[in-house]
Amino acid sequence: MNPLPAFIAELTNHLRSYLSLCDDVLTLASRESQALATVAEYQPFEFYQGRKALLSRLEQSLNLMRTWRQAWQRLDPRERAHYSEVKALLQTAQDALVKILLLDRENQQALLRRGLLPAQHVSSFTSQPPHYAAQLYRRHAT
Repeated sequence: MNPLPAFIAELTNHLRSYLSLCDDVLTLASRESQALATVAEYQPFEFYQGRKALLSRLEQSLNLMRTWRQAWQRLDPRERAHYSEVKALLQTAQDALVKILLLDRENQQALLRRGLLPAQHVSSFTSQPPHYAAQLYRRHAT
């Protein structure tokens, strides 16, 4: 019996659950962005609690993703080529992370403009070496 289809099924299920979690994070970040865009009083505690609730789920899921990614990369590239759904899900997960990070950065800037976030709490884009993102994509390419 070939254990690979079971591995692929488990990986696919985990990727879908990870994408669902990414959707939850993106929804929270979008709601916060909308709240920051209005002139009404911003209620940071609501979003703090939402982030706190998602944090443990996200940490657990990221640890699993690391394990799955390592197992996926151990497969022969010709074998991985047969599972385009996994590759598409991995790309969707990467895209979701980029959206989340960009929206979070915009939210940090909005908080800074409102005086709700000290400047030292906002990381600088220049803190990463040149071509950092390109190297990450190359290193984690499937």
